[in-house]
Amino acid sequence: MALDTSKIADTNRGKAATAKKPNKAGAVAEWADDRLSVGSLTRYFARKVFPDHWSFMLGEIALWSFVVLLLTGTFLTLWFTPSMSETTYEGSYPQLRGVPMSDAFASTLNISFDVRGGLLMRQMHHWAAMLFIAAMFVHMMRTFVTGAFRKPRELNWVIGSVLLLLGILEGFAGYSLPDDLLSGTGLRIADGLIKATPVVGTYMSFFLFGGEFPGDIVIPRLYILHVLVIPGLLLALIGAHMVLLVFHKHTQWAGPGRTEQNVVGYPMMPVYMAKAGGFFFMVFGVTALMGALLSINPIWKYGPYDPSKVTAGSQPDWYMGIAEGLLRIMPNWETHIWGVTISWNVMIPGQILPMLLFGMIIAWPFFEQWITGDKREHHLLQRPRNAPTRTSYLAAMVTVYGLLWAAGGNDILATHFHWSLNSITYFMRTAVFVVPPIVFYLTRRWCIGLQRADNDRLLHGYETGIIMRSPDGGYSERHLPISDARAYTLTARERDHVHEIESAVDANGVAAPGTRSDRIRARLSKGMYADNVQKPTAEELEEARHHAEHSQELEAGLDHPAAGHEFDDHALRDADDVPLRQH
Repeated sequence: MALDTSKIADTNRGKAATAKKPNKAGAVAEWADDRLSVGSLTRYFARKVFPDHWSFMLGEIALWSFVVLLLTGTFLTLWFTPSMSETTYEGSYPQLRGVPMSDAFASTLNISFDVRGGLLMRQMHHWAAMLFIAAMFVHMMRTFVTGAFRKPRELNWVIGSVLLLLGILEGFAGYSLPDDLLSGTGLRIADGLIKATPVVGTYMSFFLFGGEFPGDIVIPRLYILHVLVIPGLLLALIGAHMVLLVFHKHTQWAGPGRTEQNVVGYPMMPVYMAKAGGFFFMVFGVTALMGALLSINPIWKYGPYDPSKVTAGSQPDWYMGIAEGLLRIMPNWETHIWGVTISWNVMIPGQILPMLLFGMIIAWPFFEQWITGDKREHHLLQRPRNAPTRTSYLAAMVTVYGLLWAAGGNDILATHFHWSLNSITYFMRTAVFVVPPIVFYLTRRWCIGLQRADNDRLLHGYETGIIMRSPDGGYSERHLPISDARAYTLTARERDHVHEIESAVDANGVAAPGTRSDRIRARLSKGMYADNVQKPTAEELEEARHHAEHSQELEAGLDHPAAGHEFDDHALRDADDVPLRQH
């Protein structure tokens, strides 16, 4: 057969090898990598492992809500006019046509009724703001009850707290921009809070509003804060928050194979990135549905702001409920000193208590560290039941918030349920002091009871629901040992140590310095940990195991084992796989 030479592969055997011309994009990437180590950083972040648990998505909801805020806010800035100059509305909403109003309110109406997709963007922006702050609240609560704020994450906790405060201020500033009657009422309340500051209050108000309230420059100033200053701070702090998260490595729940030195989960690329990207579109989609189907802040019903009017039944956004409730239930306390009136009924609920609560939030990691004396790093999360005092404190604070939130709507409660407004106010004044301690006590006892149940499960196994009858006629419930993985999870916690004063005097019998603070620390430590149920010791677990093996040996020697022994391996099999007894 003739050889077809046309199909023989040509070779470069007779030609010298020549280097190909380098790709320009590759040369640029190599140049940047030599100076910025972009490749090393990319490899580092791509290999970063993140644990997989539903509770970690709460922070992601806050992050993606912020992204939705940036996208929708950019759209709105193209049509919004941040000016308080007066104009006459001639738009497509007939009920307000011919009404004098500010350019800010007129442009907001224009966005709502005349810009294609404008109302959808407005409502998506508002719902995203609500979701952003709510997700930060819940994320911080999860961090608090699981002890994720402990060393080395104290600074990240402070950053998160500041992010929450900035988010609330950002929401209030954006809420005030349309210059409608409802937002103007909120600004009037803010003006009253500022003026309540002794000595300098009126000067601060004049500086903010450019003269007597409402002035004509507050909307442009709030606009700069809303679209430039606070978002810049939020972006910087979110970046720092994420960098510290990567640097400190992610916390994880205790379980087999998980220690303080490792992280069990998925790498950033490609698994976690794909999941996070999908979750962003879920958050975006839900926000879009809420913006399309659920009306929020219908400013055309309120009309333009007029200082002589107040909207009936006016309510702020939910995250301002605590300040609103405090203002409404505070007694009318005032002090007159040297011709100066100190309005405690405004200062305490509007300035002192919110800052005190915020200070307590920021200081908690350092406060708990001082009580425990624990300077070690922690990367495993605590189950809320294993920190009863901390969990109960959060439950009490949530109760306070809920009561104050309800107190902020005392007029709505009175009109809708035909209750006395004064009765609601007096009830709330009492409830904020009585109900939270009750919730604290009940939650603490509940957590301690769950600790006891965990210990019983470790020592005696789980309840099968199978009732056994002994040879002497007694009845008992059959218990089976829990799995090794479950036992590992229940025992993967540290014992609590109550701090005690070693000696109140030094070697010479003189009172030792710091004795008073040490005594306070000892009392707080006792109150926090003395009632906790500690996990069983190794000796107790070994004794329980020997007792269970001994019982099984005795039962194995019986000619007719007691009913229920066919379920001995129930922990390793499905209930459907266990055959029924034939009688």
